[in-house]
Amino acid sequence: MDIKELLHNAIIKAARQAIADGAFSADELPTVILEVPPQKEFGDYATNFALQAARAAKTKPRLIAEAIVARLSETWLNKAEIAGPGFINFYLKADWLYELLADILNKGEKYGNTSAGSGKRIQVEFVSANPTGPLHVGHGRGAAVGSALANLLKAAGYEVQSEYYINDAGNQIDNLAASVNARYLELLGQRVEFPADGYHGRDIIDTAQRIVNNEGDKYLRFSADERLAVFKELALQEKLEALKEDLQAFNVEFDVWYSERTLHQNGAIGETCEILKANGNMYEQDGALWLKSTAYGDDKDRVVIRENGIPTYLAADIAYHRDKAERGFDTLINIWGADHHGYICRVKAAMAALGYNSEMLEVLILQMVSLYQNGELVKMSKRTGQSVTLTELIEEVGRDAARFFFIMRSIDSQLDFDLDLAKSRSNENPVYYIQYAHARISSIFRQAADAGIKADLKSVNLSVLESQFEIDLIKKLGEYPDEVSYSAQERAPHRIARYAHDLASLFHTFYNQCRIIGVENELAAARLALVKAVQTTIKHSLSILGITAPEKM
Repeated sequence: MDIKELLHNAIIKAARQAIADGAFSADELPTVILEVPPQKEFGDYATNFALQAARAAKTKPRLIAEAIVARLSETWLNKAEIAGPGFINFYLKADWLYELLADILNKGEKYGNTSAGSGKRIQVEFVSANPTGPLHVGHGRGAAVGSALANLLKAAGYEVQSEYYINDAGNQIDNLAASVNARYLELLGQRVEFPADGYHGRDIIDTAQRIVNNEGDKYLRFSADERLAVFKELALQEKLEALKEDLQAFNVEFDVWYSERTLHQNGAIGETCEILKANGNMYEQDGALWLKSTAYGDDKDRVVIRENGIPTYLAADIAYHRDKAERGFDTLINIWGADHHGYICRVKAAMAALGYNSEMLEVLILQMVSLYQNGELVKMSKRTGQSVTLTELIEEVGRDAARFFFIMRSIDSQLDFDLDLAKSRSNENPVYYIQYAHARISSIFRQAADAGIKADLKSVNLSVLESQFEIDLIKKLGEYPDEVSYSAQERAPHRIARYAHDLASLFHTFYNQCRIIGVENELAAARLALVKAVQTTIKHSLSILGITAPEKM
């Protein structure tokens, strides 16, 4: 049980005792919120519990605070003081810090894992870019955030499945086939008009060239429809494999790759429409089938099946989300780009129309990424003259820096990505700063081994850690499990990036103020134990972010 849980229980126990003693009355107690005060003189933790309880108790908050403080008798509590109108500041005995550090050392690499999720099943769907070309930097942000969120949820005790929805049906795939066909014909000296909605990327020419290299002019003898059908499959498989390779290189793995085509092939779309017609949430008008989405908060009803019988994009999305819901997840998280914001209401409306709780669907909107170099906006790739691809970004700054910079800001804010900063090997580069802390600790242990210093982390005397630099580090370490739980609850992996940076900063300050090699053995052993706890916590946080923890730099 961590210190915040102990404090929580102590406050509730004291409040209930105060009610039983007649100090105040309340039918229901508020949630205990504990925070670390901004200034050390205000204690280790503080709560506004008395202020929150005042309305229900119809009692001045300071009187409630006095009643609670009078009934606190925990052995690990040094004192509790009332501040302002009824805040309670808690000052803990030093012993709890050493017990905390011992617990961290005992848990080792598992420290930071929590049971907050209670095994609830969550699906996270992200990226899901059309398989018509390479991933660009916008997709990269979604890939980094989505995979980090999945890792974070797992660390917080949720059962997580990550999924990529392959948009392999519809006009975009027809346009892909038509684009490859046009380039194929051009390479073989045929005159052809390039499709108006075609894809102009260099990768399309490369695909056509590979077909020529492998099969020559074989497909000139096919009819146009036959050739398009072949090229559709060849191009789709090639682009999909390229997507998978790019994502794997970016340390992104998916548990499930879900094909949109299957929804058309297995009758799921028709079956879903029948359910909506049967429950009165779909009607026919002007030869088309409409979803009665206005009944569930949408601004207008939506066409699901056109008058020509061809399903709209929404039709597949409705069937897809029905399939998701039927797989037994407690929560569905979709990470979409900013241009999809208006689509949220209609998908939620569709889920409600199907009889599901639309609140089970959470849509996280990812804002745009802007690249900067030498203080200027980078609009296009110097290599291709088109959008900068994820692969090019990784080549420029490295995988770890790319992932960290994508994750370090909240997804609801636009990200200005500084390429020069991401490449720099300096303390101003946040990912370098954190990784250097981990590598520096590895170096400390190598130096200790060379000096013949050994530390039995199970029996070391931690009570000799008395400096403020050491105390601050231990307190920060103690916040980590709670940070993991809260960040998972808020779907905020950027908080873990910030925590890792804060912890690294405290470590570097400690390192500059507290010698490890060259002090007496008992203190050296205790400090080695402390930095080992810091190292494992940094490594755990970096693993959530999908970033390596180097031993040397």
